[in-house]
Amino acid sequence: MEAYTSFAGVYDTFMDETPYDEWCDRIHGLLTEDGIKDGLVLDLGCGTGSLTKRLANKGYDMIGVDYSEDMLGIAMEQRTEEILYLCQDMREFELYGTVRAIVSACDCINYLTEPEDVVDCFKLVNNYLDPKGLFIFDFNTVHKYRDVIGDSVIAENREDCSFIWENYYDEEDNMNEYDLTIFVKKENSNDEYVKFEETHYQRGYTLEDMKEYIKKAGLKFVAAYDDYTLEPANKMSERVLIICREQGKDKR
Repeated sequence: MEAYTSFAGVYDTFMDETPYDEWCDRIHGLLTEDGIKDGLVLDLGCGTGSLTKRLANKGYDMIGVDYSEDMLGIAMEQRTEEILYLCQDMREFELYGTVRAIVSACDCINYLTEPEDVVDCFKLVNNYLDPKGLFIFDFNTVHKYRDVIGDSVIAENREDCSFIWENYYDEEDNMNEYDLTIFVKKENSNDEYVKFEETHYQRGYTLEDMKEYIKKAGLKFVAAYDDYTLEPANKMSERVLIICREQGKDKR
């Protein structure tokens, strides 16, 4: 699993059109519908804390977990609420106790490129949820990597930075490799830039895959939606939002 390093410093700049407010409202709605209006909530793969902060503003006591020290450093700099940030691997994360809900947004789960890693992560989720607690996460589908962004080049130029994002899709393994080339203007310079390069890997999954992993982990599948809409997931969904529930603790 790759961790953002060079890209971390400009991540928020290039993600400024990501609908974090919309995602937060949808997640908050799902949580409150289930009676979870406050208490501890974990943001798994929190990055720079964009969603974490928004959920904290909704009244939740937030914990953010991410594998990248660089991303968490930015999250800490921007922190205005009492949020606990932990640098941990999603496959091995540890908490001090259980939480009412766990969320994971922006295709963090796709960074778990082995099915066994997804199951291990989901087992920990089930372990650290309160009885009947909710796990809400999204993932990018095979369709998105294969048919939408696979083998494409995405580029964006900003005033102080730019990037080139080259995608290479391996259909046999459902693996998407993307090479990032980033140019960041040097401080106090008009025409000098620093070049950074990173390579990341994400695996595409199907809804059927995720249902299987959820079952293996002991969680209970509840629903799947097309992105953060109210529409059910379908074969053309590029991002799927899944809701599942802890089960097992009330039997102990």
